[in-house]
Amino acid sequence: MVHQTEARDDDTDEWRRTVRRLRYPLVAATVAIGAAAGILVLTGLPIVGQGLVAVYALGIAGLELVRMIRRLRQGVIGVDVLAVIAIVSTVLVGEFVAALIIVLMLTGGEALEDFAQSRAERELKALLDRAPRIAHRVTSMGAAQTIVDVSIDDVGAGDLLLLRPSEIVPVDGVLADGTVPSDFDESSLTGESLPVEHRGGDLVLSGAVNGSSAVQMVATQDAAHSQYQSIVMLVTEAAAHPAPVVRLADRFALPFTGIALLIGVIAWVLSGDPVRFAEVLVLATPCPLIIAAPIAFMAGMSRSAKAGVIVKGGAVLERLARIRTVVFDKTGTLTEGRPTVTRVRRERGFGEDRILQLAASAEEYSSHVLAGSIIALARERGLDLLPADRAQEVATAGVMAVIGGDAVRVGKLAFIQERAPTALAPTLEAGELAIYVSVDDRFAGVIIARDRLRPNAREAIIELQRHGARRIVMLTGDAHATASSIAELAGITDVRAGCLPADKVTAVAGMTDRPVLMVGDGVNDAPVLAAADVGIAMGARGATAASDSADVVILVDDLSKTVDAVAIGQDSVRIALQSIWIGVVLSVLLMIVASFGLIPAAVGAGIQEAVDLVCILNALRALRGRGGRSRAR
Repeated sequence: MVHQTEARDDDTDEWRRTVRRLRYPLVAATVAIGAAAGILVLTGLPIVGQGLVAVYALGIAGLELVRMIRRLRQGVIGVDVLAVIAIVSTVLVGEFVAALIIVLMLTGGEALEDFAQSRAERELKALLDRAPRIAHRVTSMGAAQTIVDVSIDDVGAGDLLLLRPSEIVPVDGVLADGTVPSDFDESSLTGESLPVEHRGGDLVLSGAVNGSSAVQMVATQDAAHSQYQSIVMLVTEAAAHPAPVVRLADRFALPFTGIALLIGVIAWVLSGDPVRFAEVLVLATPCPLIIAAPIAFMAGMSRSAKAGVIVKGGAVLERLARIRTVVFDKTGTLTEGRPTVTRVRRERGFGEDRILQLAASAEEYSSHVLAGSIIALARERGLDLLPADRAQEVATAGVMAVIGGDAVRVGKLAFIQERAPTALAPTLEAGELAIYVSVDDRFAGVIIARDRLRPNAREAIIELQRHGARRIVMLTGDAHATASSIAELAGITDVRAGCLPADKVTAVAGMTDRPVLMVGDGVNDAPVLAAADVGIAMGARGATAASDSADVVILVDDLSKTVDAVAIGQDSVRIALQSIWIGVVLSVLLMIVASFGLIPAAVGAGIQEAVDLVCILNALRALRGRGGRSRAR
């Protein structure tokens, strides 16, 4: 059971505390019935007391039966039947104390689950609890400045804000020029505990905590589009997706139910005593199967959030645990995504500066990651960017614009060759890529840039293979020469270059070694992320479309987080299954002992509650897993 996140102001907190006190009326009713029955027995009315317990217990069994029927109508065979049979059988054989304990165990199960789930959700709740609510807006009136507290919903891009010591950055922005350096705690965003120093002009993301110096910053995003609010949205969405408890736990339901009934019937037949059947069934209550699995998955989601990885639901963790093929985009995923122009190769009749000026002017209308590098170099050389009479970006191919009467095309080789068939690819070194330029249907030249492989890319791929990935593939829209050079550095042998978004979707759909994990970062990766069994978006740059389509969002530019996600998924599934098996094995052993008449029904009910507690505590180990934060280091 996953509870929706509630608003967290003082009045709401008090309301929630009141609700918790009144939340479990059946628990209170069970205790009250037990107390009343005890008083009736002590006052010489045992039959009345036993009748009260019998009526109440059978009523609870009726409620459980209704739930069971509803689940059966949905095609789900659960272990609810064991609880119903245990209550009915103990009442029929006169084990009223045992019947009441079983009812208390069932009605108290929700309280126990809430306690365990609250523990498992602690990192998810911590993210939500500390979401910034106000900002200090600075307004100038002549030489004086006025500071006004406003809701972060009222902050817009361009607003000047004051950030006091130890305050949470309310929205994304840049530190004002001339501001004193300050250390920022970014652990809630990245999972890293060491503070990071930022100076004037540096980008700071909402959710980071300022150090000991008061600083001013200029908002670059409103609250709805800032980093921390995006994290809160993703966490809320993740919490709304229940763990795959039905698929995982109910795999055990039918055989466990059959074994329990078989042991009970054999004990009854061999002993001739129907009490034995009741004593066996008391120890077959289904709480370990119902509670332990979702607790383990919620703990895994909480652990991943602390590491800077948002997993959208327990079902995603289960698929991550079984990954067999990993597919990477290239630019911004395997590479740093910050290419720098190294040289301009011109054709006869064109100057370097002219090519660069026209390309940069056209690239102002492009969203491609290379556009910024070309524009930056043009400005660095003092070249004015020219306005375009009209411009159009062709997705995954390039941009075309009419600038000063010249028809300019900038983009891939095939895009340029459509109008300038003489365009040829240059010889590139490892890690280099080419941007082609044509002017008035004449091949003008090539801008060559270098995008470095992420320092930990090769290590991350090796770790993914250690975690069960049998096949590593690169899918990219870049030319084969550029893609192959990066793939070789990363240790990838299966390279598919020149892919359009539709080609990537087709390629992933045709992969047979599944589940398939796709890692990408750009808007053009959104379709293939949605098509993969698990899509991971490198969301640090705010690639909203990719993040929306993905099952997992990495909040920082760190490829090793993909290994963390897989490792946490494997830990969560392993611990969930382990918890289920602990409950099943202990219950079966205890049922066998009870079949010999060695465990009275009332004692058995208490023992089964202890088994439940052991399973839940074991499930909470998914908060840590093996090896601390992850085994991917």
